[in-house]
Amino acid sequence: MEDQRYVDIYLLPVPEKNIDAYREQATTFGTVAREHGALAYREFRGDDLGESLSTGEGDVLTAAVAEFESREHRDEVMKKVLDDPRVTALMEGDQIAHMEQTRYGGFRTFLSV
Repeated sequence: MEDQRYVDIYLLPVPEKNIDAYREQATTFGTVAREHGALAYREFRGDDLGESLSTGEGDVLTAAVAEFESREHRDEVMKKVLDDPRVTALMEGDQIAHMEQTRYGGFRTFLSV
């Protein structure tokens, strides 16, 4: 049977000068997501990007991947995550990344080898 896992993928440009502070925020978000049932949470830093993924001067593109059992599981977990006071504090606090430029989507597995 095909692996039916589901992932959320976030692409977010972060000013290089804020990357350490962003890492702290991402650690909090990922920890909360795992506590509420996410199977995995990882963050990546752009390294070998083409023109279509270019960022502004002084910015680095980050990619986050949160893994879930299914879309339904994602919906249950993320409701808890977004209601968690640690995450609401992040969203209400100083924005250290270009949140308005975030690209996000949920993806269903269709091939796993």
